[in-house]
Amino acid sequence: MSKHAIFVCKSCAFSLARRDYLGQRGGKHLCDRVQNLAQNWHLKDNFLIQEVECLSACNRPCVVAFAAPKKTTLMFGDLLPLNSASAVLQFAEQYFESSDGLIKRQDRPEVLQKGILARIPPLPSLSIVT
Repeated sequence: MSKHAIFVCKSCAFSLARRDYLGQRGGKHLCDRVQNLAQNWHLKDNFLIQEVECLSACNRPCVVAFAAPKKTTLMFGDLLPLNSASAVLQFAEQYFESSDGLIKRQDRPEVLQKGILARIPPLPSLSIVT
């Protein structure tokens, strides 16, 4: 199976009204919680959980993106940093099972039914003609 990735923006503010909480950005809190939950997750060997410096969605913190070869990349914002980790992993399971990366809005965990920021199609298969 191909490797899947969850990218979590560690620079996201805790909320639009508050940059930090307990000395850390909201994105860092979310990333730490996702990584901690994933330690005993049955798909942990199939996913790279990567904290990234910035996903450029600063008006919609906290932000995560899901990517895999031959699948649509999806990016979501407006996640609650202390309460969204289980929903992120639940969605990751749906994404993993999907052949194209697309999951109907009503089938997603509640916190991911809104807040979609980007839907990027997979790279096309390129054939080199010689």
